[in-house]
Order: sequence, then structure tokens, then C-alpha cells
Amino acid sequence: MKKRLMTLGIILAAVGMMFLIAGGVAFSRTQDGYDSLQAFSEAQNVTLAYNEDGQLTDRGTVESAQAIMTQLTEDWKYPVVESDFDPNDPLVNTASEYMFQMATVGYHVLRGTQTVTLSEPVEYDGVVYEAGTYEFEVEGRYWADFDRQHPIEGLAREQAWTGTVHGLFSELGVGTVTHSALQMGLALAGILAGVGLVAILTGGGLIWASKAGEEDTVKDVQAPDTIPENLIPEQQLAEAFSRD
Repeated sequence: MKKRLMTLGIILAAVGMMFLIAGGVAFSRTQDGYDSLQAFSEAQNVTLAYNEDGQLTDRGTVESAQAIMTQLTEDWKYPVVESDFDPNDPLVNTASEYMFQMATVGYHVLRGTQTVTLSEPVEYDGVVYEAGTYEFEVEGRYWADFDRQHPIEGLAREQAWTGTVHGLFSELGVGTVTHSALQMGLALAGILAGVGLVAILTGGGLIWASKAGEEDTVKDVQAPDTIPENLIPEQQLAEAFSRD
């Protein structure tokens, strides 16, 4: 039993060491990813704006930033991490900051006004639109919400949701996903290291228990130096039987 406990302890300790090494490798890779994302963010040099009180602003107003945050948290259902917004570190380099920047772009596109010019009359669905300039309110329309065949609405869609806007959405989305993946990698590294430490401690405990069992074995019983007087010597007992 003692050998089995020791063998099991050694195996558990070895497995735990493997998990611990895997956790260290995962942590190292995750840190490399964080360094790369930080360098990418610094190269872009996109920052958020804060006022003197440390409040997030957009185009100089706190109200606009709050409206964008409402769109992000309520309309887009994104779980914003408040601690990611630090006035002392305005660089956009966390998932919540990337998403806020994306929401900022979308907010202004969705509430913008597009000026559409028709060079000649166009008839659509029984209505004639004369040549001239028209002001079109986007009114919260996303790319798929426009009638692209409409002579005014179709042009307004192209002007509101430009290739630049789609490109910014894609780029900011990559930043968000990258940071979220790095957070998951860091959590995975912690889990692997934790499992490794538990396995090592358990294995070490089994090895210690097996060795302690050897020390606690009963020692050989030593014969007493003198025989108590009340015990009959073997020779006297044999003589008594022979006389009988």
C-alpha cells in the first residue's frame, strides 16, 4: 500500500508539473499578444476624450458620450467594463474602449443627415422625384434598412455607410475580439497553473504520507533483561511433569 501511495504521488506531481508548465507557456503567449495589441493601438494613436472631471466626452459634451454609451449597452447589449475607461490612459486599447469607439462611429452615422442631389427627374414606385437637392435623415437606419432602389434613399445609404465606416467597424471589431481572446487566454493560463499546483500538492502529500507510514511501523519487541519471579522457569516446569 505504501509503495502504491508513493507511486500515485509521483505520478500526480509529474502531471501537475506538466500543467504548471503549460500554464506558464499560455501566460507567456498571452503577454506577447497584449504587447502586440498595445503596439498596434499606439501606432493608430486613437484616443478617447475626457473633461477636467475625468468624465468621458464626445465632441466636447458629456451628454453625447452618455448617449453613445446607452446605445452600446442597451441597443447593442455589450457588457462594458467601466474600469477600462481611464482618463489617465485615453488610448483605445481594451475591448470596451474599442466597442465605445465603434459605437461612436455608428451613433453619428445613424443620426446624420445626407444631402442627395438628383441631376435629372427620376420616377420610382409611381412618384416622380424632380432634379435637385434633397436632405435625407438617416433616422437610425443600418445598411440593410435602406431601400437601395429608391433614387434618394439608395444614394443616401452609400453616403452614410461609406467604405470608410465599414472599414472602421471591421478594424475596431478586430481589436475588441483580440482583447477578449487575450483575456480568455489569461484565464486559461490561470486555470492550468491552478490545476498544476493542486496536483503537485496532492502528489507531494501522498509521498509524505507514504514515508510517514514507514516511520510509524511497530518496532521489534525486545525481550526483558530479567524474568519476573512469578513466572515459572521452563526447566522447573519440565521437572515437575517428569516427577508426576
